[in-house]
Amino acid sequence: MSKIAVLDKHTAELIAAGEVVERPSSVIKELVENCMDAGATSISVEIKNGGVTYMSVTDNGEGMERDDVPVAFLRHATSKVRTAPDLDAISTLGFRGEALASIAAVARVELITRREEDLAGTHYTIEGGTAGELSDIGCAKGTTIVVRDLFFNVPARMKFLKKDVSEGNAVAAVMDRLALSHPEIAFRFVRDGKEELQTSGDGDLRGCIYSVLGREFSKNLLPVDYSLDGVRVYGFVSAPSSSRPNRTMQHFFVNGRYVKTRTAMAALEQAFKGAIMSGKFPACVLFIELAPETVDANVHPAKIEIRFMDERPVFSAVYHAVQNALSGASAPKSVSLPPKAPSAPAGRQLVLDFSKPLTPPAPPKSAPTAQPPAEPKKPSIFRVTEEYAGYDRPSLTVGDVAQQWGNLQEKREPTYTPPAQTPLAPTAQPTVIEPPQEPEPPEVRVVEEQEAHKPVHYIGELFSTYLLAEMDGSLYVIDKHAAHERLLYNQLTATEHADSQQLLAPLSVTLSREEYAALMMYTEELARVGFEVEEFGGREVLIRAVPMILSGCDVAAVIREIAGGFADGARTVRSSALDWIYHSTACRAAVKAGDESRPAELAAFAQRVLYHDDLRTCPHGRPVCFSLTKQEIEKQFGRII
Repeated sequence: MSKIAVLDKHTAELIAAGEVVERPSSVIKELVENCMDAGATSISVEIKNGGVTYMSVTDNGEGMERDDVPVAFLRHATSKVRTAPDLDAISTLGFRGEALASIAAVARVELITRREEDLAGTHYTIEGGTAGELSDIGCAKGTTIVVRDLFFNVPARMKFLKKDVSEGNAVAAVMDRLALSHPEIAFRFVRDGKEELQTSGDGDLRGCIYSVLGREFSKNLLPVDYSLDGVRVYGFVSAPSSSRPNRTMQHFFVNGRYVKTRTAMAALEQAFKGAIMSGKFPACVLFIELAPETVDANVHPAKIEIRFMDERPVFSAVYHAVQNALSGASAPKSVSLPPKAPSAPAGRQLVLDFSKPLTPPAPPKSAPTAQPPAEPKKPSIFRVTEEYAGYDRPSLTVGDVAQQWGNLQEKREPTYTPPAQTPLAPTAQPTVIEPPQEPEPPEVRVVEEQEAHKPVHYIGELFSTYLLAEMDGSLYVIDKHAAHERLLYNQLTATEHADSQQLLAPLSVTLSREEYAALMMYTEELARVGFEVEEFGGREVLIRAVPMILSGCDVAAVIREIAGGFADGARTVRSSALDWIYHSTACRAAVKAGDESRPAELAAFAQRVLYHDDLRTCPHGRPVCFSLTKQEIEKQFGRII
């Protein structure tokens, strides 16, 4: 008996429908694209229960002839392609002739349509691929398609659908992209009786971006319009200062079709290289127009992926278009300052003159007696700042550093001889942290030293980033940001509920659809860390409280980073989601490289790091410090072999 059999028509249609219809958002995408191809200038979409039980798409397009209605639901029936050569120059969004047939195979579909020249409209029903009644109906010009009970006859597909909220968010994301792709069409999206999107359809792209992506996103955009080798690129890119932690706000449209293209994405990020920080990504709404015969949209049934006949012109056009936009935004602008008033100000002012080199301040004088002029010193590359007797000691020269380094290696107490005729306090010395005998001042917190620990000799700070300290015959170099990040992370994980601070005015943060949906799934975890987050409508969330450790930080950036991590889909387990919040919060709250700190604070911080073995790596796995022994250093100088 033969093992190979030809599938029956119904089973084959169910299998084929799975390639086109994955979820409600797939249905909405296909139906709205048909409306666009029909010349509609107004499209209205309504869903209920995430689109699983009810979806409705209405347009004011050209409508359908009655004889074409039943044929439109047959597989491979289309009005957009006639012969094979037509596939080489596709100018419409739909062309396969599979969408309506696939939708009708797995749902209950009702269609109402009328052309402008027809006196009566046409009403048609089809359920699970089985045709129903064809009759007259009174209706306006255009087409309305209602889809109910998606996957009612395919329970295996139904169980893979997500919650109604997630499916509804996916539909909303599709509507955002479709509205951006055609600003000349008025879109309206209603979800469970609540209007979530409405665009004017006046053709103004910036206004459409404002309606779809919000005020915060649209206010920092740079216009783009550039043509090269038959490729035109236009739209908007975000300013470098408005970069984002992920790529969810990158929108590319090729010949009016939303696509995911690595070529354009790589060109965009290459153009921004050097303008934004590493790990940040630009946002954009970019349209690419080129000859239809140079683009292959027949790669995947969803038509999201495309192929270019030659990627180089596309890459070059996007790269140079964005470069031009950035160079225009960063061009220096002339500034005219008002003339200086002749009268002296009442209070003390700090005047910055960038034409002269910055020189260290001279030591304070104990009496107003005249002093001989100090000898000029050469600028020091290695700066050791020490707080002593209420003033900052002058920068040390290279010779001073070498002398003090030798004294440290030989365990000698260095001396500092003040200039002649300058009465000063006792000689300055490098800070040496010993077990405290008396209470320290309130502004300096010193960790209690255990008897087994050796004293820590704090040397100074390098590049405003790394701390140098000596302990037990070794030189330690400490990354202050990584160390502080690990310290804050440990504090957060050790508490059941972190202390929070109520904001005087709630902060509104605009996210992408994916970020918004992902963030609202973890409100309990956010509350445990100290965030009070609530929905504000659309894609905006309202922040009412933040962890105490984030005082003075950019809270909006923290929320976007956390939401972006959730949207990436890498954190699906609740415990790891909480850990991701800890990571992001600690990283943002930690002191940054280049931040200024008092030497006494840095000395106490170096002591704490070196006295605790659990502060050796940051939460991301980077090392906090490394050490060089005295023997290793002397070998570098040839003192030992």
